[in-house]
Amino acid sequence: MSTAKDFETLEDVIFPPGDLESNEPPLETYLHLQQMLLLIKCLDWWWRDHNNFFAAGNLSIYYSPRQRKSQDFRGPDFFVVLNTERKPRDSWVVWEEDGKYPNLIIELLSKSTAAIDKGLKKQIYQDIFRTPEYFWFDPKNLEFAGFILLGGTYQLIEPNPQGLLWSQQLSLYLGVHENQLRYFNAEGNLIPTPEEIAQWEAEHAEQQRQRAEQEAQRAEQEKQRAERLAVKLRELGIDPNTI
Repeated sequence: MSTAKDFETLEDVIFPPGDLESNEPPLETYLHLQQMLLLIKCLDWWWRDHNNFFAAGNLSIYYSPRQRKSQDFRGPDFFVVLNTERKPRDSWVVWEEDGKYPNLIIELLSKSTAAIDKGLKKQIYQDIFRTPEYFWFDPKNLEFAGFILLGGTYQLIEPNPQGLLWSQQLSLYLGVHENQLRYFNAEGNLIPTPEEIAQWEAEHAEQQRQRAEQEAQRAEQEKQRAERLAVKLRELGIDPNTI
């Protein structure tokens, strides 16, 4: 797991307060916003019984008191920290979080940010954060790539036959589905959103209702057929109860 390195060797440093608010610009487009929210809510639902992680988007990460004086760095569009308390935060302040850095980061590329995401940020995540996994995705042209930290350097993650990239940190695949970046389980099945689960349950309930209705109709038809047959038998002088 990544731990604080950038500030540990600084002596006689008075750190800024830990209750720092996030200072991130709004996401570039509606597509970027929807993608970030999708990543958060799907993981929150998948890990709904877990209380040892923090997943957030477009939130500042303060990793050094010197960083506050620079505008060269902005927080990730999406990141996950493992083995930490699951609670709301205004920002992620490394020196207030036992020196923990994100285990996984995803940047959502755009024309204005792609160069920084692929350059400066990738370098920071590799050399300072030591974040084990870094992915980027462009919601418009669907460019998607992932990297794993090996020997201190990011190496490309090779896709499986479905084109999915495995995340060791999440124990899930990441891949593009219907023009969105989604999670997939180890078998390659799509991790649904809460809305998709609700829709499936509603459709399943409707199918069950229709089947029950059809069964009731068939039972009523059988009853009516039996009654007509009984009438015919009585007309012939045969008691249907004796058959």
